[in-house]
Amino acid sequence: MVPQHVQLDEYLGQAFNRMPVAMIVVNQQGAITRVNHLAETTFGYEARELIGQPVETLIPQRYRGQHPHYRRGFLAEATARPMGLGRDLSGLRKDGSEFPVEIGINPVDTGEGPMVLSVILDLSERKQAEKRIQDALSQKDLLLREVHHRVKNNLQVIHSLLDLQVLKLDDRDVIGVLRDSQNRIRSMSLIHQTLYQSSNFACVDFQRFLDELVPSLIESYRSVVGQVNIAIDAHQVKLPISEAIPCGLIINELVSNALKHGFAGAHHGTITVSVLATQEDQVEISVSNDGHPIPTDLDFAQCTTLGFQLVRLLTRQLDGTLDIQRAGPTRIALRFPLEVEA
Repeated sequence: MVPQHVQLDEYLGQAFNRMPVAMIVVNQQGAITRVNHLAETTFGYEARELIGQPVETLIPQRYRGQHPHYRRGFLAEATARPMGLGRDLSGLRKDGSEFPVEIGINPVDTGEGPMVLSVILDLSERKQAEKRIQDALSQKDLLLREVHHRVKNNLQVIHSLLDLQVLKLDDRDVIGVLRDSQNRIRSMSLIHQTLYQSSNFACVDFQRFLDELVPSLIESYRSVVGQVNIAIDAHQVKLPISEAIPCGLIINELVSNALKHGFAGAHHGTITVSVLATQEDQVEISVSNDGHPIPTDLDFAQCTTLGFQLVRLLTRQLDGTLDIQRAGPTRIALRFPLEVEA
């Protein structure tokens, strides 16, 4: 009688032991009939220790009960396929340690009947590399979160220093200039706070940002508290920080201007702030109000106020355009192309 291993050698060829993946042959009864050299190294056994043993020897104890059922199912419909598709699989070494594996199972028709050839990949190094990458990403997220937190805190310190300066002044014009500067600082601070509290450090949730910014602006103009209602529509709009900061400053200027000039003299009304993605790569920001109209003799091209000069400068920075409607309602709209990631 020709020994079984000789017939398998004839079928599998001399390359079996030299294959760069672990390979195990199992018969219909689930007994191991052959292993290659890499399988010995992977599982920590010598071939003589495994031949004749149930294949469940190489499977963690918690999975052994179901494995014979899966093996019979494969033999009933024997086609080459991955084992446990979509599930995490583990192998068991001789020393009792477990390791992640990926297994391909193939039917083998031999002179001793149908058998199963298992090709086993040890995923330990891949999983470790994935963990290192994940740890590095977590560290990067932590660093970015800390950067935004520190920037926010530093801006708040500057805001507080200006507050102390205001307390020492009597000149209402100078106080107004410092208050405007505080509002600009608050706008930048809120963007960093929004990013600090976000799971996405690349983009600012503008609805969340405006919900914080606009009410705080109204509080800073105490003469209009209770007179002005606010409507904000910026749902589903997220902007990269390179565009969020200039947009935040522009909205700060336009809302501040509406509060100072649109509702003077106890005039009541509403300020509407809208941020819309008009097209896939376009954004429109508008600030409108139903207060006093913009005077017809005001020439925006010649306007020298710091606020409007800042709006024009930031609009050019965004490569955008401004559209001004003086009344019915008063409305200033900014349109600019959204930065597309490469």
